[in-house]
Amino acid sequence: MTKDPVPLKAIHHIEFWVGNAKQAAHFYRTAFGFNQIAYSGLETGDREKASYVLEQGKVRLILSTPLSGDNGISSHIKKHGDGVKDIAFHVNDAAACYKACIERGAKSAAEPTELNDENGSVTHAAICTYGDTLHSFISHNDYSGPFLPGFVESNVKGDSVGLRFVDHIVGNVELGKMNHWADFYAKIMGFTQLQHFSDEDISTEYSALMSKVMESDNGRIKFPINEPAEGKKKSQIDEYLEFYGGPGVQHIALLTDDIINAITKLKAKGVEFLEVPDTYYENLTQRVGAIDEDVEVLKKLKVLVDRDDEGYLLQLFTKPVEDRPTLFYEVIQRKGSKGFGIGNFKALFEAIERHQAERGNL
Repeated sequence: MTKDPVPLKAIHHIEFWVGNAKQAAHFYRTAFGFNQIAYSGLETGDREKASYVLEQGKVRLILSTPLSGDNGISSHIKKHGDGVKDIAFHVNDAAACYKACIERGAKSAAEPTELNDENGSVTHAAICTYGDTLHSFISHNDYSGPFLPGFVESNVKGDSVGLRFVDHIVGNVELGKMNHWADFYAKIMGFTQLQHFSDEDISTEYSALMSKVMESDNGRIKFPINEPAEGKKKSQIDEYLEFYGGPGVQHIALLTDDIINAITKLKAKGVEFLEVPDTYYENLTQRVGAIDEDVEVLKKLKVLVDRDDEGYLLQLFTKPVEDRPTLFYEVIQRKGSKGFGIGNFKALFEAIERHQAERGNL
């Protein structure tokens, strides 16, 4: 067995660059039930940006906003709107992971640097991936602070909905670039291809996409890469690329052990989800086999079900969480299935297309 060139332990955090981090943090606390655990900004000596760290289960998000109109965060937001800037990995040796990626052809975003405060030190480095997105490598050298050096504790509780960890993160790239980025993760980071969906798998009468799912060596990190495919009308990927101003993170899938409880709470908090017609639930158990959940409850919540050789999954997708039709979330519960809900793709696409038509973007 070949040695993993870039051994990743897990996703350390996902950093968003947003126009107003204070308000975004409030949204994630009240709508998604995240706890706010750390903060950095003017009060901690950062003159460039303010950042709020949110946590639920093993999911950690940083929301960062610029403190002036002439830095890199400001121009990023002007082009993309609020969006994911950095998918950061927890590793044993950030410098070694960075070096391995650069030697294999990755473009540097930040050379290895040791960050220190009174709680110890952390090593950070970063490389570029699709669009303006980065991958940071973070190794903790017995660090005991609330998050990373420069952050202070901020204890604001949210009402958890039971989200446990990041299941997968989906990137949208331009037509003809899916294979390029799948190869990037394979050759530079040692990922393997888990699944490949063609435009025949993911299509409706009007639009289509293609996708390859890349997985880290330890199986903990999964990155589907989508590109648009030719269709009669504009696909959801084309719409994303147009409004985001290029490639970027399309959606983040968050795993839960109880999707009925999670969706019930999220809807009560005002989170908006895509809805499939009631006809989806006719003959559901004939399509997917016996399930533990009450079909009428799933129908009421509009939760989708799909089965593969290893079990089944339940999933539901939010509407875009910002005014630009870009980033959204998936809530997923796995009961053995390691798939991505291929049996639901058509129903989902049609639901997305209904909203695209309302926005005048189909």
